[in-house]
Amino acid sequence: MNPRELTLAQLELFVRIADAGSLSAAARQLQLTPAAASASLKRLEAAFGTRLMERSTRSMRLTTEGELLRDHALRALGVMDDAQAQLGAGRERLSGDIHVAVPSDLGRGLLALMLDRFLEQHPDIRLTVHTSDQVQDLLREHVDIAVRYGELGDSSLVARTLHVTPRVVVASPDYLARHGVPQHPGELVRHNCLALFRSGRAHLNWLFARNGSQTTVRVQGNRRAHDGALVRQWALSGLGIATKARLDVEDDLRAGHLLPLLTDWQGERFPLHAVIPAGRYLPLRVRRLMDHLVQQFSTMGDTPPA
Repeated sequence: MNPRELTLAQLELFVRIADAGSLSAAARQLQLTPAAASASLKRLEAAFGTRLMERSTRSMRLTTEGELLRDHALRALGVMDDAQAQLGAGRERLSGDIHVAVPSDLGRGLLALMLDRFLEQHPDIRLTVHTSDQVQDLLREHVDIAVRYGELGDSSLVARTLHVTPRVVVASPDYLARHGVPQHPGELVRHNCLALFRSGRAHLNWLFARNGSQTTVRVQGNRRAHDGALVRQWALSGLGIATKARLDVEDDLRAGHLLPLLTDWQGERFPLHAVIPAGRYLPLRVRRLMDHLVQQFSTMGDTPPA
């Protein structure tokens, strides 16, 4: 086969295999059989007369030649994607699968509503939502977009900032009636504080600022979780004091189910990002969802320019 006879579908499959590190995973994404995907990869290697993938029993990785072809394939797919967007202006109809990873609280609340609005506009999209407060390997988990709190230290990711939200210290009226209201961050050491695991460690050092100075309090308590929604539920049940992103507890505060504490002090301000792997081919439907999330959060205030 002459390389000029290759189809965009073959190039997309190759990119999917490269990103997933797995032929069978890429085949599932494109609703192909593993045999068909394997045959397509062999035809691709035959067309270029070189091995594009190093195969092992557990994974596949690109050869030097494969890395080069992937870069060219991404550009070719991107050009066609942009052409579709421009030529289809006014009659665009998106379809296909999108996998989104979201924080547990936000994914069940505000983000769920935003995703519902996107599906109302694009009913042919099939959306899979992964709720987790732990950092996921986007390529290994086949996630197209991840919404994450906090600063990003991974240079392999490309991020768009959606929002900046303060962390607030909260507790239920019942807990405060029984244990008292702390008036200073240092008093938290005498309370049962509810901790969320972040990056594999329980978040026990709570940071506060006032009048240009900062103080860190190492809290303690009898409950820790890897799930932020569970920490919120513990706080609602009167089991302790929690620190939460204000976005996650806005409705609880408005309803009086949780009360803000230490309001004379400023908690950490956490950026909320939408992230994708750097250099990865983004189908038009994924780009449109990214734009939708940026637009939705832009109406909320405290949002930096996109």
